[in-house]
Amino acid sequence: MKRERILQFGALLWLMSVWILLWGNVSWGNILGGLAVGAIIMVLMPLPRVPVEGRVHVLPLLRLAVMFVYYSLQSSLQIAWLALRPGPPPVTGVLRYQLGIKSDLVLTLCIDVLNLIPGTMVLEIDQVRRIVYVHVLDMGSQKAVSQFYRTVAQLERLFVEAFERDSDWKPSPWHNRDQQYDDPAQEGSS
Repeated sequence: MKRERILQFGALLWLMSVWILLWGNVSWGNILGGLAVGAIIMVLMPLPRVPVEGRVHVLPLLRLAVMFVYYSLQSSLQIAWLALRPGPPPVTGVLRYQLGIKSDLVLTLCIDVLNLIPGTMVLEIDQVRRIVYVHVLDMGSQKAVSQFYRTVAQLERLFVEAFERDSDWKPSPWHNRDQQYDDPAQEGSS
């Protein structure tokens, strides 16, 4: 219960900070107004509970952040080259990748990172089988396709190391709850 209160207090401070930034100056009126607006938002529009099923490991998280910046810069340069080089436009397409990520929260974070890397856009997610379908800007060579698969595999490995190590994994009571309703084999047994 204490952890939940700390998170709520942090969210209230965040909403107050956004309010102050929107008004453009720090004053007692803006601080109190931000707290009031934040409290109203938290009461009228509460966020759903998100199960946390692992632990955060700081060093792999830092490596993940560094690799994200590296991949973003690398793909930005590749996109710039594709835009400036003479010749026909690049061959684009959709590639499929099955992720080994167990948690919906970590899956969402991984999808967000994939979407933020220039040249890729996740088009569809098969949540049950953990398959993502990703539009890739440059599929003109086997080297480019292999580079995409290496990038996603490394991001997946870093996400698992940072958030989902088997030694720390504790599925929440809500884990796979939605999948039970989608599985026809489970419906007949209920």
